[in-house]
Amino acid sequence: MIVLGRIVAPYGVQGWVWLHPFGDDPERWREIKRWWLGRDEKEHSGWRAWPLQAMRRQGKGWIVKLTGIDDRGGAEQLVGQYVGAPREALPAPEEGEYYWADLIGLQVVNERQESLGRVAEMVESGAHAVMVVREGEGEAAIERLLPFVGQVVKEVDVPAGMVRVDWEKDW
Repeated sequence: MIVLGRIVAPYGVQGWVWLHPFGDDPERWREIKRWWLGRDEKEHSGWRAWPLQAMRRQGKGWIVKLTGIDDRGGAEQLVGQYVGAPREALPAPEEGEYYWADLIGLQVVNERQESLGRVAEMVESGAHAVMVVREGEGEAAIERLLPFVGQVVKEVDVPAGMVRVDWEKDW
């Protein structure tokens, strides 16, 4: 299951909800026939499939209508739930695009071939995505926040399990 976003609020009285996408191309998610909703981002048991009825841009955000959710009360019950889909249901990413789930766990090395750690998670900062890179374990771990932008990320090789960055170890 790939987590795509989260439902953050109802919209109107006909069952629409606001979607906070975890990524920057949610328009392509219209191709996914059924979305899965669940309360736990990491534990995917207990998620339920919902057919997507409609999705559209509303101002700077996205609103979604799921089949069977026809009033504000139903929409309110969905608030806080994560939205996801199985890997095989997702559209293939375009060249140079990645699902966040594909980046988690990749080794991060700088241009000097020094290891900076592994991608522990991805977060959205508003301006762009940020890689949380963790080196080491426990209290001794070093955590670096690297912007996921072209000036920093020079190469992503998912099959090789590596991200090459323009970032010094002591930054």
